[in-house]
Amino acid sequence: MKPQAPFAYEGLERIFHERGRLAVCTCLIANPGGMSFKALQDACALTDGNLNRHLHALAETGIVNLARVRGNGRPTTTVRISHSGRQRFLAYIDALEAVVRAVNESEPERASETSPLRLATS
Repeated sequence: MKPQAPFAYEGLERIFHERGRLAVCTCLIANPGGMSFKALQDACALTDGNLNRHLHALAETGIVNLARVRGNGRPTTTVRISHSGRQRFLAYIDALEAVVRAVNESEPERASETSPLRLATS
Protein backbone atom coordinates (compact mmCIF):
# COMPACT_ATOMS: atom_id res chain seq x y z
CA MET A 1 0.00 0.00 0.00
CA LYS A 2 1.34 3.40 -0.98
CA PRO A 3 1.86 5.83 1.93
CA GLN A 4 -0.26 8.97 1.80
CA ALA A 5 1.56 12.11 0.73
CA PRO A 6 -0.97 14.93 1.10
CA PHE A 7 1.34 17.49 -0.46
CA ALA A 8 2.42 15.47 -3.52
CA TYR A 9 -0.32 17.03 -5.69
CA GLU A 10 -0.18 14.26 -8.26
CA GLY A 11 -3.02 15.93 -10.20
CA LEU A 12 -0.74 18.78 -11.26
CA GLU A 13 0.06 17.78 -14.81
CA ARG A 14 3.36 19.18 -16.04
CA ILE A 15 1.91 20.01 -19.49
CA PHE A 16 -0.31 22.69 -17.93
CA HIS A 17 2.14 23.86 -15.30
CA GLU A 18 3.68 26.64 -17.38
CA ARG A 19 2.39 30.20 -17.65
CA GLY A 20 1.87 30.23 -21.44
CA ARG A 21 0.05 26.89 -21.59
CA LEU A 22 -2.00 27.80 -18.53
CA ALA A 23 -3.07 31.00 -20.31
CA VAL A 24 -3.87 29.19 -23.57
CA CYS A 25 -5.97 26.49 -21.89
CA THR A 26 -7.80 28.97 -19.67
CA CYS A 27 -8.61 31.07 -22.73
CA LEU A 28 -9.84 28.05 -24.70
CA ILE A 29 -12.03 26.87 -21.78
CA ALA A 30 -13.61 30.34 -21.80
CA ASN A 31 -14.09 30.11 -25.60
CA PRO A 32 -15.27 26.54 -26.27
CA GLY A 33 -16.07 27.34 -29.91
CA GLY A 34 -12.36 27.87 -30.51
CA MET A 35 -10.22 30.85 -31.36
CA SER A 36 -8.05 31.93 -34.22
CA PHE A 37 -4.31 31.81 -33.70
CA LYS A 38 -4.16 35.62 -33.79
CA ALA A 39 -7.00 36.09 -31.27
CA LEU A 40 -5.40 33.55 -28.94
CA GLN A 41 -2.02 35.23 -29.36
CA ASP A 42 -3.48 38.62 -28.45
CA ALA A 43 -5.47 37.26 -25.49
CA CYS A 44 -2.45 35.51 -24.01
CA ALA A 45 0.20 38.12 -24.92
CA LEU A 46 2.46 35.54 -26.57
CA THR A 47 4.76 35.88 -29.58
CA ASP A 48 4.09 33.86 -32.75
CA GLY A 49 6.91 31.44 -31.98
CA ASN A 50 6.07 31.05 -28.32
CA LEU A 51 2.37 30.39 -28.98
CA ASN A 52 3.26 27.99 -31.80
CA ARG A 53 5.56 26.01 -29.51
CA HIS A 54 2.92 25.79 -26.75
CA LEU A 55 0.19 24.78 -29.21
CA HIS A 56 2.31 21.98 -30.65
CA ALA A 57 3.05 20.65 -27.15
CA LEU A 58 -0.66 20.75 -26.29
CA ALA A 59 -1.67 19.19 -29.63
CA GLU A 60 0.85 16.33 -29.28
CA THR A 61 -0.80 15.32 -26.01
CA GLY A 62 -4.34 15.63 -27.41
CA ILE A 63 -5.30 18.63 -25.31
CA VAL A 64 -6.03 20.95 -28.23
CA ASN A 65 -7.07 20.47 -31.84
CA LEU A 66 -5.64 22.67 -34.57
CA ALA A 67 -7.49 23.24 -37.83
CA ARG A 68 -6.01 25.19 -40.71
CA VAL A 69 -8.68 26.77 -42.91
CA ARG A 70 -7.88 28.18 -46.31
CA GLY A 71 -10.18 30.88 -47.59
CA ASN A 72 -9.93 33.82 -49.94
CA GLY A 73 -7.12 35.43 -47.94
CA ARG A 74 -4.41 34.01 -45.77
CA PRO A 75 -4.93 30.60 -44.15
CA THR A 76 -6.31 30.79 -40.62
CA THR A 77 -5.47 28.39 -37.83
CA THR A 78 -8.33 27.73 -35.42
CA VAL A 79 -7.57 26.23 -32.01
CA ARG A 80 -10.09 24.34 -29.87
CA ILE A 81 -9.68 22.49 -26.63
CA SER A 82 -10.54 18.82 -27.03
CA HIS A 83 -13.09 17.05 -24.85
CA SER A 84 -10.36 15.08 -23.05
CA GLY A 85 -8.20 18.22 -22.86
CA ARG A 86 -11.05 20.05 -21.15
CA GLN A 87 -11.47 17.22 -18.62
CA ARG A 88 -7.73 17.05 -17.94
CA PHE A 89 -7.43 20.82 -17.54
CA LEU A 90 -10.40 21.02 -15.16
CA ALA A 91 -8.87 18.19 -13.09
CA TYR A 92 -5.62 20.21 -13.03
CA ILE A 93 -7.55 23.26 -11.78
CA ASP A 94 -9.12 21.08 -9.05
CA ALA A 95 -5.59 20.05 -7.98
CA LEU A 96 -4.53 23.72 -7.90
CA GLU A 97 -7.54 24.48 -5.73
CA ALA A 98 -6.34 21.79 -3.31
CA VAL A 99 -3.03 23.64 -3.08
CA VAL A 100 -4.86 26.91 -2.35
CA ARG A 101 -7.03 25.21 0.29
CA ALA A 102 -3.92 23.76 1.99
CA VAL A 103 -2.31 27.19 2.09
CA ASN A 104 -5.48 28.85 3.35
CA GLU A 105 -5.86 26.27 6.11
CA SER A 106 -2.44 27.20 7.46
CA GLU A 107 -2.90 30.94 6.94
CA PRO A 108 -4.67 31.84 10.25
CA GLU A 109 -1.66 30.59 12.22
CA ARG A 110 0.78 32.58 10.10
CA ALA A 111 -1.44 35.67 10.10
CA SER A 112 -1.60 35.74 13.90
CA GLU A 113 2.19 35.42 14.11
CA THR A 114 2.73 38.46 11.87
CA SER A 115 -0.35 40.42 12.77
CA PRO A 116 0.25 44.20 12.88
CA LEU A 117 -1.59 44.29 16.20
CA ARG A 118 0.71 41.70 17.70
CA LEU A 119 3.78 43.48 16.37
CA ALA A 120 2.56 46.82 17.73
CA THR A 121 1.96 45.43 21.22
CA SER A 122 5.20 43.45 21.46
